[in-house]
Amino acid sequence: MIDLHTHSTASDGSYTPTELINYAKAKGIRVLALTDHDTIAGISEAIEASASSGIDFIPGVEISALWLSGTMHILGYYIDPGSELLHGTLEHLQKLRDERNHKIIEKLREHGIDITYEEVEKVAGGQIGRLHISRILIEKGYAPDVQSAFKKFLTNGAPTYIPKVRLEPPKAIELIKKAGGIPVLAHPCTLGLKEFSEFEKLFFELKEAGIEGIEAYYSDHSRELTDFCLAMADKLDLLVTGGSDFHGSNKKHIDLGVGRGDLVIPDELAEGLKRYRENRS
Repeated sequence: MIDLHTHSTASDGSYTPTELINYAKAKGIRVLALTDHDTIAGISEAIEASASSGIDFIPGVEISALWLSGTMHILGYYIDPGSELLHGTLEHLQKLRDERNHKIIEKLREHGIDITYEEVEKVAGGQIGRLHISRILIEKGYAPDVQSAFKKFLTNGAPTYIPKVRLEPPKAIELIKKAGGIPVLAHPCTLGLKEFSEFEKLFFELKEAGIEGIEAYYSDHSRELTDFCLAMADKLDLLVTGGSDFHGSNKKHIDLGVGRGDLVIPDELAEGLKRYRENRS
């Protein structure tokens, strides 16, 4: 098996990079990419842990991009963890993210929610995100589960929502390329688009902006959307990738390599990604 979309405690996963590699080995994963949100802080540890694991490790990142109708993320594969441009930009985004977290908690408190930044910090144990805030909300009885916590407090439209500062899609793509990486559109299902014609228009625009692949195989993709993404990748001469979006216990219904249990990510996708990188070098 392979999995080209995973997260660690460096962002909002529950496994440390080392624990993720060990779990991947136990699961029989042959190729693994770590793609934490807007950070490469876990890459060095994952490289070290994978050295004797027999796993072909791919250093990656998942960058949040500005998109109004839904959520757009751009995956970057084979990025250079030593890129000063990438490190500096992500560090700046992290600073803005931290400021946003403080504002969210302030707004929650204004609405009578008993929550402190210190409580969230303790739960996170590292980079703080909305998922960690939701865990405190659940723990204190303000919501029964993560989905409800997001819908009631943390998603666009909720009274305590604070928008995230994001890069324009072309800027995110350019950043990944300048860091030596391969930019791929993550999980098209989160874009908030309903018609395939809308997806097609966006894919053409992203192709012009320099995108080099589409994540067609994904835990929450319908068969129809996967098939459409495969057809568009062929039409636009783009790479195809796939991943579970594994977060450990923070997304209990998603398991490494198999998503909800029925995800099958073809091995040849990792081989194609590797060949593409070698041919581009």
